[in-house]
This record gives sequence, C-alpha cells and structure tokens, in this order.
Amino acid sequence: MLSKVRSSAVLGIEAHPVEVEVDIASGLPGLHIVGLPDTACKESADRVRSAIKNTGLAFPTQKVTVNLAPADLKKEGASYDLAIAIGILVASGQVPAESALEHVYCGELALDGRLRPVNGILPRAASLIGTGAGLVLPGDNAPEAQCVSGVRVMPAMHLSEVVALLKDGTALPAAPEAESVSAEPSADERPDLSDIKGQAYAKRALEIAAAGGHNVLMIGPPGSGKTMLAKRLPTILSSITFAEAVETTKIHSVAGLLPVRSSLLSRRPFRDPHHTISDIAMIGGGGHPKPGEVSLAHNGVLFLDELAEFRRNVLEVLRQPLEDGKVTISRVNSTLSFPARFMLVAAMNPCPCGYYTDPKRECHCSPIQIKNYLSRVSGPLLDRMDIQIEVSALKVNEITGERSGKGSQVVRGRVEAARSIQADRYAGTRYRSNAELEASQVERHCRCTSEGMRLLKMAIQELGFSARAFHKALKVARTIADLEGEATITAGHVAEAIHYRTLDKSMWIR
Repeated sequence: MLSKVRSSAVLGIEAHPVEVEVDIASGLPGLHIVGLPDTACKESADRVRSAIKNTGLAFPTQKVTVNLAPADLKKEGASYDLAIAIGILVASGQVPAESALEHVYCGELALDGRLRPVNGILPRAASLIGTGAGLVLPGDNAPEAQCVSGVRVMPAMHLSEVVALLKDGTALPAAPEAESVSAEPSADERPDLSDIKGQAYAKRALEIAAAGGHNVLMIGPPGSGKTMLAKRLPTILSSITFAEAVETTKIHSVAGLLPVRSSLLSRRPFRDPHHTISDIAMIGGGGHPKPGEVSLAHNGVLFLDELAEFRRNVLEVLRQPLEDGKVTISRVNSTLSFPARFMLVAAMNPCPCGYYTDPKRECHCSPIQIKNYLSRVSGPLLDRMDIQIEVSALKVNEITGERSGKGSQVVRGRVEAARSIQADRYAGTRYRSNAELEASQVERHCRCTSEGMRLLKMAIQELGFSARAFHKALKVARTIADLEGEATITAGHVAEAIHYRTLDKSMWIR
C-alpha cells in the first residue's frame, strides 16, 4: 500500500515542495523515515504514532516506510508531522487519497493529536500562489498565512479535524484571531525625539539618515546621548510598506521570532545586539543556516552600541552586506541567501576612558592608546558610514533646561515627504532610497551645480575622500535636497553633506 501527500521545506526564506511517500508492507512493525531527516524530523515517528492512536485511529501493525523527497534535500524540524500522519492514514485506507492530494500539509503534532505552530509558514504560503492547492496548517499559524492573497488557508487545531475534512468534507472551525505583537504605549510613555535635550546637530543628522536610509556613526563621551538618540530613531522612520513587511516577516518567521497568532510585522525592526555577539550570530549561518542580526534588521535599523568593543572579525563581516544588501552563506550541500538591507547606526567613545573630547573631564589615555582604540574600527568599515558625527557633551544649561526641538511626529512627517519623493523618482526600479543607489545611478540622479561639484573636488583633494566617500556624500546631499523639496543639489546641500563626512580617525589625535 503506497500513498503520496504534499508538504514543503524552507531553504533560506524560500519554500520548496516536498513529497511525502508512505509505503506499508509486511515485516516487523515499525516506522522508518528516510530522505535526509534531522533529529527532530526522525523523532516524528514517535509523535505521529501516539497522535494517530490518541485520535482514535488505527496505526498500522506492519512495516511503515516514509520517504521525504527529494532525498538530497535536508529536512529540518517537526513541520512534516502532519503530512506524515495523513500519508499513513491514506496508505492504510482510513482517509481517501483523492481528497488528500488537494492540499499541502505543515504542522507539528502533539502526542494527543493537537497541532502546534511551526516556523516558516509565510514562505510556504507564498510558494502556493497560483497552484490552487490549499494549505492545511495549525490554527495558530493561520494569521501569518492569511497575509498571502490567492491561497486557500485551512487552519486546524487537531488531527481529527483534518481527518474529518478529508473523509466527509466537514468544514474546519474558525481560526483564532490574530493577536497584536505588543500593546501600543500611550503618548506619554512613547519615546520621542524631543526627550533629548540639546544635540540639535545630531538630531538633524538622524533626520537625514532616516530620510535617505543612510548609515550613521556617532562618536562622543559617555552621557552625551548617543544611545538615547539611536533608540529614538525608529520613531522618525517612514512607515513600512506592505512589500517590505512581507519580506521582513518572512525572515522573522524562518528564524522563529514571529509571535504566535501574529500576522505581518507592522513596524520596521530595530536590532541592538550586545558587543559579545559572534560573527555567525551577526551574519547568519550555523549547521542549519538561519538568518543573523543583519538579516533580522532588514528594512530596519541595526544599532551597534560601543562599536569599538565588538570583535574585529564581527565588524568586518558587515562590509559585504552593507554594499550588496544581502548575505550569501555557502555550505557543502547548498548556498543560501538572506536579504540584509538595513541602516547601520553605531555609537562609540573617542578613547578607552571615554573623555578625550569632553571639555569638563580629563582624559588619562595616551596618544597610542587612543590610536589603538580607534583603529579597532577599520578604514573600509568607516568609509561605509555615510554620516559621521561628533556628539558633544551637554552643557549645564542644556542638562538643566527644558526639552527643546521638534518632536518625532513633526520630524517623521518631513521624513515621509522625502521618502515619497524618492519613491516617485525610483518608481519601476529596485531602489527604494537614496542610500541604495549604485555608482551609475548616482551620476544620473544626484547631479549638482558646478559650485557644488567644486566643493566635492576640494573634499577629494583636501580631505582625502575615496571614490566611495565621494558617492556617499553625493547621496547624502541628494537626501538633504529632498528634505527641502529641491530638485537640484546646490552647493549648500553639498557643504552640509561634506560636513557629515569629516570624522577621519587621524583628526582625533591632536
């Protein structure tokens, strides 16, 4: 007796079809799973056997062989439990084969037959667009799958419900409603850019960064507000689009970070890993490659506080995704790619003690100590920071005075307007912000006046701008012009952009 049912496997953030073949033959009773299953997948044998028996159905007292095809594709996790159980029930004649073939099955089984949620449902649902197949899945995963239009989502809470559907056409009960990820804080509790006293220069830099998707490096003494500024950056970012939300949710779903009964992520991610993080956790990988912090920050912000405290190899792996917007992980059997287009925001002290630039505190570090400390951030990585600013220590009247400056809502309105201009400019292309432009597109979209070009030539000669720094300054100038609603990049826009690129490490050794 042989049966075939359909399931799917997730590689990277894309799903691939898997055919579950079940053969029941004479021999010693037992359930054997082949087709490169991992440990969790092999353990399906015990879960499936108990789930079928505790649902009131008969488990075959013969030799049962389950093949997960294609056999050269690694099968991970417990998401094949439901498909294996249905395949056994079809092969044993307890469920009709015709109705079973109409659907794709994903879900983990509890010993009593309940269906538990699994990771990677959104990519699986997206892979079924246009196939006409229904997706039978745990009810807790339903809100996630229902974000994909054109796919029949069939949520179930128990194996018996799936069996009743296939045998008698009994409709499945309604899925649980989607739950919000977290309660929205009140207006008084919500962080706001106006919470930060002083630092008008740094706030302006963050506004430009948010408007154009630029990377930012802040350097200054402890207590100057670097971390506070970074933590309020999400409050001025533009709203996440539907396409961006789908991309971001796919990554979090595969990583197992999507809360149960939640649908699409409604906010841009903000990731702030500790400086003890490993390079694999940062970039992604492992025995079964999973997305790292750079991919979890896709379409959002990756904040590295105390940048110089991160291990050198961890920082160096950031260089390639900062340029390409993706991470490619190569293994012997496969090569996977994860999206990684994010804003890098970093903060660091100017010296080991932190007070080198503080006019009120004495620095006890020697020039060689300062040089060695700053050299922990390599020149190539520093060159990729579009905006580099010094965050000065607050003055007495700023610390004791009232809050000042525009709130996040006002600044976000200006950012949204600038992003709208960029969306119209890059309509029909793969670019979504000024920071994403490649060199050829910079020449096309970032033309400036002759006076502005003269300033850039001076920057190359006097400040030693590299070709990358030249293009990044032009892109920042383009964003400044967009914030002001100007079609042409003027000398004033260029001058401000150059001002954000003068934080060369040698200038700190006075």
